[in-house]
Amino acid sequence: MLVLLPPSETKSHGGDGAPLDLGELSMPQLTETREMLVTALVELSADAEASNVALGLGPKQADEIERNAKLWVSPTRPAIERYTGVLFDALDARSFTKTQREKALRRLAMGSALFGAVRAGDSIPAYRLSGGSKLPGFGTLQSLWKPELTDALLREADGGLVVDLRSGVYRQLGTVPGAVSATVLTEQPDGTRKVVSHFNKHHKGLLARALTVTRAEPDSVEGIARVAAKAGLRVEVASNSELVILT
Repeated sequence: MLVLLPPSETKSHGGDGAPLDLGELSMPQLTETREMLVTALVELSADAEASNVALGLGPKQADEIERNAKLWVSPTRPAIERYTGVLFDALDARSFTKTQREKALRRLAMGSALFGAVRAGDSIPAYRLSGGSKLPGFGTLQSLWKPELTDALLREADGGLVVDLRSGVYRQLGTVPGAVSATVLTEQPDGTRKVVSHFNKHHKGLLARALTVTRAEPDSVEGIARVAAKAGLRVEVASNSELVILT
């Protein structure tokens, strides 16, 4: 089973790993595009105004441009520790036992505008690039990633079930046919349901945690639902490829 998580805009600082080595990342078929994008971001960082426009940054986010300037030389840390925020707080990887962490490294991957996708244990630097960004001289990131990312993810899954928890913009970078998705809905007092961003991220993090620590090997949406329910989540099977989590 491969569980695909969205990345986060916020990332932890520093790290104690060696500088970025694209040859050490999972899914080596993505190396050429990764190198092209890293090089483009480093070059873009020399122009603060152009960086602000391309990356959607504000005047107080100069540190994000500095991060991109040092992509080739800054320290790295495992992706599961690099990404932060609501979803990763709920995943709570720091509390994993040794066995659970080893399982996380086998089961979890993160979508990425810069790297396409990375495994939880891949060592990456802090960076700033969103799925909807458009770098000068390039088309959309979707046009760059779509021809190769889908195949890379299918190969990484190796015939197993894929649970795709990425947000829409990252899913569009490389869709995975047959993957199980999860929709998080908040039920209102009148019975209506709607998406609430905070709860969406939190509950997807809880689902990812449940799928990491379980001893089960689910191979269907029903199996995913059983794991989620056992972890205390309120779920419904909407179809053979969609799970609904209610909050």
